[in-house]
Amino acid sequence: MSKAKTNAMRILDQNYVSYEAITYETDDNKIDGVSVAQKIGKDPGMVYKTLVVHGEKESIYVFVIPVEAELNLKKAAKVAGEKKVDMLPVKDIQKWTGYIRGGCSPIGMKKKYPTFIDHSASSLERIIVSGGKIGIQIELSVEALKNVTDANLEEVTH
Repeated sequence: MSKAKTNAMRILDQNYVSYEAITYETDDNKIDGVSVAQKIGKDPGMVYKTLVVHGEKESIYVFVIPVEAELNLKKAAKVAGEKKVDMLPVKDIQKWTGYIRGGCSPIGMKKKYPTFIDHSASSLERIIVSGGKIGIQIELSVEALKNVTDANLEEVTH
């Protein structure tokens, strides 16, 4: 595993945010959140995935939810102030975020999109999200993640 810093890590460093980079093997191609939680030996309840949706007029929104949860698109649309939102097609993820599927971090996307972290994170002190590259996760405080992404905590899962 390379120790090179990802864009997400550089942003955390610039903002003096303490975090722990956690690497995991990707040879088996199991990069879904639950598999990643098992590989890094962490409770899946503290490992969150980053989902990108689009509203009308190409508005992009970022949702950070537990790996075992599903995004409720109706709740997501409501907190985003949209009538309706849909998942961004996988082929468009890199174009809008600069990241690829499986390595999409809520930190350091091409633009700062409105970001929402599922309210379940409010019961956690620390959260684990993608480090911006497949094979790298970042553990940091929920407060730090909120601050660096300007995120709101909202109820957005089923």
